[in-house]
Amino acid sequence: MTLPNRLTLLRIVLSFILIALLWAPGLAAKIAAIFVFAAAALTDLWDGRLARAKGQVSDFGVLMDPIADKILVLSAFVSFVALSVAPAWMVVLMAAREFLVTGLRFFALGKGQVLPAEAAGKHKTASQMTAISITLLYLAAREALGGGSWVSRGEAAIWWLMLLTVILTLTSGVSFLWRHRRIILTL
Repeated sequence: MTLPNRLTLLRIVLSFILIALLWAPGLAAKIAAIFVFAAAALTDLWDGRLARAKGQVSDFGVLMDPIADKILVLSAFVSFVALSVAPAWMVVLMAAREFLVTGLRFFALGKGQVLPAEAAGKHKTASQMTAISITLLYLAAREALGGGSWVSRGEAAIWWLMLLTVILTLTSGVSFLWRHRRIILTL
C-alpha cells in the first residue's frame, strides 16, 4: 500500500480517535482532540499532493480520499451536536449535501466520468475545517475556564460560524449539482 493511501486510512482512524477524545472528560482530552484533528487535516493536505508528486494516484485513493474527508468532518460535527455546541439541523443539512454530491460522483464514476472538485467545494472544506478548529478551541477553553458569561457569547459565536459554514456548504452543493445537472437527468 502506498504512503498516500496509508495517510487516507490514517485519517479515518484519527476520526474515531477524535470522537473518543471529544467524549472524554478533562482539558487534556480536549487539547489532544485539537492535535488529533490537526494531524487528520494534514493527512488530507498531504495524501493527494504526495500521490500526484510520486505518480501514485490510485483508484483506491480517488475513491477513499473524499470518503475519509467526510468521515472526519461529520465525526466532528455530529460530536458537536451531542456536546450541545452545534444545532442538529445544521449538521443534517451539511451531511445531506455531502451524501448527495458523493452519490452523484459515484453514479458518474459508474458511467466512466470523474467529477472533479470545484473551487466552491474547496472553500466549503476550508470553512468546515475552520469551524471545527475554532469549535475545538472553544471546547478546550470551556473545559479550562469553566462557566461564566463568556460561555454564552462563545456558543453564540460558534452558532454564527456554523451558520456561515452551512451556507457555504449548501451553496457549493447547489453549484455542483447545477453544473452536473445533465448527469442527474439521466438517473
